[in-house]
Amino acid sequence: MTDLDIAKQIKLKPIQDIADQLNIDHDDLNLYGKYKAKLPLTLINEEKIKKSNLILVTATSPTPAGEGKTTVSIGLSQGMNRIGKKTCVVLREPSLGPVFGIKGGATGGGYSQVLPMEDINLHFTGDLSAVEKAHNLLAALIDNNLQSKKRSLNLDPRQIFFKRVMDMNDRSLRHITIGLGGTSNGIPRETGFDIAVASEVMAILCLSNNIEDLKNRLGNIFVGYTMDQKPIFARDLNAQGAMAALLKDAIQPNLVQTLEGYPAIIHGGPFANIAQGTNTVIATKTGLSLADWVVTEAGFGSDLGAEKFMDIKCQSSGLAPKAICIVTTIRALKYHGGGDLKNLKEPNAEAVRKGLVNLEKHLENTKLFGLPAVVAINKFITDTDEEIAIVQKRCEEMGFKAIVAEVWAKGGAGAEKLAHAVVEAVEQSNGKFEPLYQWSSPIEEKIKTICTKIYGADDVEYSPQAKLHLRRISKLGLDGAAVCMAKTQKSLSDNPDLIGRPTGFNITVREIEIAAGANFVVPITGEMMRMPGLPDTPAAESIDIDNEGNISGLF
Repeated sequence: MTDLDIAKQIKLKPIQDIADQLNIDHDDLNLYGKYKAKLPLTLINEEKIKKSNLILVTATSPTPAGEGKTTVSIGLSQGMNRIGKKTCVVLREPSLGPVFGIKGGATGGGYSQVLPMEDINLHFTGDLSAVEKAHNLLAALIDNNLQSKKRSLNLDPRQIFFKRVMDMNDRSLRHITIGLGGTSNGIPRETGFDIAVASEVMAILCLSNNIEDLKNRLGNIFVGYTMDQKPIFARDLNAQGAMAALLKDAIQPNLVQTLEGYPAIIHGGPFANIAQGTNTVIATKTGLSLADWVVTEAGFGSDLGAEKFMDIKCQSSGLAPKAICIVTTIRALKYHGGGDLKNLKEPNAEAVRKGLVNLEKHLENTKLFGLPAVVAINKFITDTDEEIAIVQKRCEEMGFKAIVAEVWAKGGAGAEKLAHAVVEAVEQSNGKFEPLYQWSSPIEEKIKTICTKIYGADDVEYSPQAKLHLRRISKLGLDGAAVCMAKTQKSLSDNPDLIGRPTGFNITVREIEIAAGANFVVPITGEMMRMPGLPDTPAAESIDIDNEGNISGLF
């Protein structure tokens, strides 16, 4: 059966029953139908957060075969509940770009899913739409000010760095010219679109602690310069109040359920290759306030989502994970070992051995943060005992446990052994979370630290444009901002073709975008685009709905 077929077989529990598991008063639920609800920020309890345990799920470098990080996260949370640990999984919301593109939905798979699957993948509670509207409101106010004669800020149309966004993959909008058609239609200028989940408004939503914090951060968004080189921020356009008003519901996390009827909180959705790749601070804190254990995931591998989780989200919020779970598959290791994509289902012990170098680097990265780690081998039916034993033996030699997880086929029952290993790692560890760098360090030093320690690069090179951007960052007084690298997820380097564990390479930064409201800068490496395109055969072509409202084709 497909993931959608499995999801449709499940009789969902009323959301009030899920709330009861977390001792949430029904009056605190802002209902979105029978099976979804938003939760108030008043449920956050800072004292309870200190006593709870946060587990971060990351992965080896992604491959075309897929690793199933979200599926393992959900399965692990179900497994932990099954062994008597009060656990909530906290995840990001899917973007419509991948849903209609090549990746598909982001609600897990098999018997480790969050439900209602169709709703979560398609619009959900409208959070991404609200982010899109709040972001584009500021864009409209900018162009309106350019047109204004009475209230003009004297903005230079050549130096406006704030683009519009849309929650869709549409490469045709990356570079556009607006304001054509005469004086009544605005001032002509070049601009473009990013995908909504790479929006600075999304980043701000994910890092904010409350409405006041949200509003202050929105006001700090850097827009561009005036004709006399004065920097302009969103607060200069009086935009932050209206933008925050559009986000009044979106700031509340969403409560849903796993396929086995355990609580799940889903909130925020930035990509991890071009944004910070983690759910909201509010969602994570809500989960930690209501449960004893929280399983959360950060996008892609330890070089992207996990590093940003540690160095941006945790440093910003004061959160600290207790352990890391690294997901890998036998297929992924074969691929990193040079195995042919078409033959990954065939036994190939030698390719597994060669591909272990990628897993080894990701395990080494966990040590940089001072945290214990457990490897989850997301099992496929084609995996052989010999191949699994090779992985487990190498992990043991490095001082890590590698546990087989059968969460797609068995749900929580297939993750009980993994759950016990994670709990043991937390209870027996003397480790303490340490960020990779301090925000107070110079921007170039922070970039080099990430590139050399996390990616394994020899050095960092800057294009002339990137050097100009570094000077701009310094003039704006943003040297103390965090660093959110935009880099391919397919490789530890900035070249997607260099799989395994590349060595002897430099990272090239071609430009650096500024997200002053989120308090980070975005060095863009390689050919990364903040507006993806659709593949030759988009997933959208397979999605349909019948007269009874039944959706098909989601996966």
